[in-house]
Amino acid sequence: MTSLLRLLTGRPPAAPRTISRETVAIVLANGQRVEVLRVRDPRARRIKLSVDERGPRLTLPLRASEIAGQRFVIEHGDWLLAQLARAGTDAPGLQPHRTETLPLRGTEVPLRWQDARYLRIQTGEDAIEIAAPETVALKSLQRALRDFYEGQARADVGRWLPRYLPGLPRAPARLRYRVMSSQWGSLAPDGALSLDLSLVLAPPAAFEYVLVHELCHLIHADHSRAFWREVEQRCPQWRLQREYFRDSGRALKARLRKLIAADE
Repeated sequence: MTSLLRLLTGRPPAAPRTISRETVAIVLANGQRVEVLRVRDPRARRIKLSVDERGPRLTLPLRASEIAGQRFVIEHGDWLLAQLARAGTDAPGLQPHRTETLPLRGTEVPLRWQDARYLRIQTGEDAIEIAAPETVALKSLQRALRDFYEGQARADVGRWLPRYLPGLPRAPARLRYRVMSSQWGSLAPDGALSLDLSLVLAPPAAFEYVLVHELCHLIHADHSRAFWREVEQRCPQWRLQREYFRDSGRALKARLRKLIAADE
């Protein structure tokens, strides 16, 4: 096809247009510096600014200049800062021997640091205790925190799951915890259940609702009225919990990503 095009037109085919991405720092009108993912997309027809749990994203059409994009961000600076606060992307990350609290089960739990030869994270009577060398690597600390959160999530589900199993046609084939971009849980056709790890940061009632929601898909694979009747039978306050995720879900996911530097 390429050779035929050259013969007919006498010109080489146009180079394919690809999407390019780069992170840039933009200073807003109030002097605050914000890092923005700038995306040049050949499919875009207008300049667009958006915010999700990964942070701000500026989409530019091919013909839009970088200066025009920067001006667009500055003009929408107040909106951007409000969205960053709502999404939780302005929350601090994990700082070795400096972070004072960590989110867990809907609250901010005090964090107690201890000097030790080996890294260990566990719950104490009134705090989360982190024993770590003074020079602990941030990546090692983030991996340990992820393991800690997964252990806490497994403990919660381990308490709740036996209550619901008698009313199900079968138990989940297996259970895993992932960092999900938009979903809170999913049930595969083979019965494998996945739950978003950030659920352990939410109030327990909200976490349990998601578990119930996915378990009910073992009965009905769709979101029919029959499905929601099964959910309501097991979780009468499911609407309240769903509203919680609509209001606070983005911030919850963003907080976890920032703490454990998740790239999934």
